[in-house]
Amino acid sequence: MGGRRMLKAAAVLLALGYCSLLVYQGGVNFNFQESRAGVVQVADLSIEPITKTSVDDIELNKNITLNDIFISVKTTKHYQYTRLPIILKTWFQLAKEQTWFFTDTETKQHQNQTNGHMVNTNCSASHQRKHLCCKMSVEYDRFLESGKKWFCHFDDDNYVNVPRLVSVLQTYKHQEDWYLGRTSVYEPVKIYKKPTNKLMFSFWFATGGAGFCISRSLALKMLPVASGGRFISICEGIRLPDDVSVGFIIEHLMKKNLTLVPEFHSHLEQMKLLPPETFRDQISFSYSKAKDEWNVVNVPGFDTRYDPTRFLSLHCFLFPHFKFCPR
Repeated sequence: MGGRRMLKAAAVLLALGYCSLLVYQGGVNFNFQESRAGVVQVADLSIEPITKTSVDDIELNKNITLNDIFISVKTTKHYQYTRLPIILKTWFQLAKEQTWFFTDTETKQHQNQTNGHMVNTNCSASHQRKHLCCKMSVEYDRFLESGKKWFCHFDDDNYVNVPRLVSVLQTYKHQEDWYLGRTSVYEPVKIYKKPTNKLMFSFWFATGGAGFCISRSLALKMLPVASGGRFISICEGIRLPDDVSVGFIIEHLMKKNLTLVPEFHSHLEQMKLLPPETFRDQISFSYSKAKDEWNVVNVPGFDTRYDPTRFLSLHCFLFPHFKFCPR
C-alpha cells in the first residue's frame, strides 16, 4: 500500500516538474519564481468549490486527554524575545509537557524556560518557502516519534485555548483520518497546466497561522510522502508554502477532505469582531500589527501599553486564577 502511494506521489511530482503551474487561490496569486519569463499566470476559470466536511453532535471521546496531543509551535530567532515570552507566561503554562517549540537557533535561556522543549530544526531563519517547509517537516517527524494521537500545529503569534482544544478533539477519533482546521480563502487552490490552461486539480488547505490538527491515522498514511524530509521535496515540487503543501498532500494525494473547524483563528481575520462571550468556545486566537494599528481581540484587562497583543488580558479573562491577573 505504501509503495503504491510513493509511486503515485512520484508520478504527480514528475508531472508537475514538466508542467507550468498556474494557481488561483480565492483571489490570492502565488508569485512563483520561474527560470523562464512568462510561464506562470493566473487563469480565470470558475469551478464549483470543493465540499468541505464538518462534524456535529459526535459522541464525546473521554479517552482523549491533553497527554494524547502533540502541540508544535513554529518560531524563529527573530521572535524569540518578542513573541515567545507571551506564550510562555500564558497558555504554555497549561500544556508544558505537551508543547514543543520548533526554532532555528540554540538559546539556553529558552531551553531552561521550556524545560528542554525547544527544538533546533537546523533550518534557516528565513521566511522563505523552503525554510518554512523545513520546520514543518521536522514538526511532523517529531510527532511521529512521539507516539501521540493528535498532531496540532500553531504559529508563535497564536494563543491556544488548551482546554477547548482538548474538548474539540474529544469529538473525533484519532483512529480515523481527520484533517481539522480553518481556511482563509473562499475557493480551493487551483492548479492549471499551460499552455492549455486546463485544470489539473484543486484542493483546500487549513491556514497554518490559525492552527490545524491531524489525527495519527492520517499522519501515518502521509508517511511515505512526507517523512524524513520528503515533505520539503513536496513543497519544492509544487512551489507552495508549508501549510498549503500539507493541504496538497492530504486533500490531493491522500484524498481526504479538510474538516472545517471555525474555532481556529489567524491574524488574517479581524480579531476585534470576535464577541468576548464566545472566547471560551474558541481554540486559537492571533494578532498582528500594520504600521501603528494592532489587529487584536477586544478584551478588557491590562493597559494596551503593557499588553499590546491582548494575550495577557485574554489569558486572565479565560483563567483569572493566574497570579499575574488583576484581582
